[in-house]
Amino acid sequence: MSTVLQHRQPAGSAATAAAPAKKPSTKQGDSRQRRESLVAYGFLAPWFIGLGFITIGPILASLYFSFTDYSLIGDPEWVGLENYQRMLTDERLHNSLAVTFQYVFVSVPLQLALALALAMVLDRGVRGLALYRSIYYLPSLLGGSVAIAILWRQVFGANGLINQVLAFFGIQGEGWVSNPDYALGTLIILNVWTFGAPMVIFLAGLRQIPRMYYEAASVDGASPARRFFSITVPLLTPIIFFNLVLQMINAFQTFTQAFIVSGGTGGPTDSTLFYTLYLYQRGFGSFDMGYASAMAWLLLMIIGGFTVVNFLASKYWVFYGD
Repeated sequence: MSTVLQHRQPAGSAATAAAPAKKPSTKQGDSRQRRESLVAYGFLAPWFIGLGFITIGPILASLYFSFTDYSLIGDPEWVGLENYQRMLTDERLHNSLAVTFQYVFVSVPLQLALALALAMVLDRGVRGLALYRSIYYLPSLLGGSVAIAILWRQVFGANGLINQVLAFFGIQGEGWVSNPDYALGTLIILNVWTFGAPMVIFLAGLRQIPRMYYEAASVDGASPARRFFSITVPLLTPIIFFNLVLQMINAFQTFTQAFIVSGGTGGPTDSTLFYTLYLYQRGFGSFDMGYASAMAWLLLMIIGGFTVVNFLASKYWVFYGD
């Protein structure tokens, strides 16, 4: 009897042990999920507001203004495709496109070549790598600033640093920024000088190439040039492609350097009249905002077109190693 009594349990306790744990109701789960979503959207709200009022809103407004005659003072007047038709006979616009294309197609390859060369030098493991990397990256941070553009104009001026150095060797210098034959070249040099950002990206890409490839090539007797063109370049093509697209987009949008160096005129004789500078002159100099909006959309189509061409051509020369 004592054994039986010891093993007897209250009827309620057995039922409690057998009952499954209570699950939160579906309504409570949905309510909690809604609260978490509201909190997340609350933190994202400033970004959405900025996207709508600072980015999407002005883009749509400029698209509308591109089909109007708008002077920033009166009401816009719908003119259809007239602004785009005017571009076909605008000689200064054609010249600005030629100057911009020359700037982009010369400065970007030179910039990437210099960035890759210095990245390969730093990849050898020199002392103070972090310091050198920071020093070389500094021009990329300052190259687009007004201060650097003013300094550049002084350096290449008639009495600037370049001519003072040349005079020390008995060479008569030029007024580089005031001579139409050399003015654009000074801006190309300025863009090439801001090689820091692509250099850092190239350096990161070089660090990802396995060293065993170079060791095997050295054992086979491959020269440094052969190792560069057979190992480094193919494995680095995704990084080259990324830098090419990014720097080309940035070069098409260059404005500050040309504005400061030329004094906002694009001179001498429109030799530094970049497309963005001419757009600024039409929109805020002549208050022809409708035509300037149409020019902005043309620039968007040009950049988009070159970007698409780069992506289509990339399948023929970019190697992803998969």
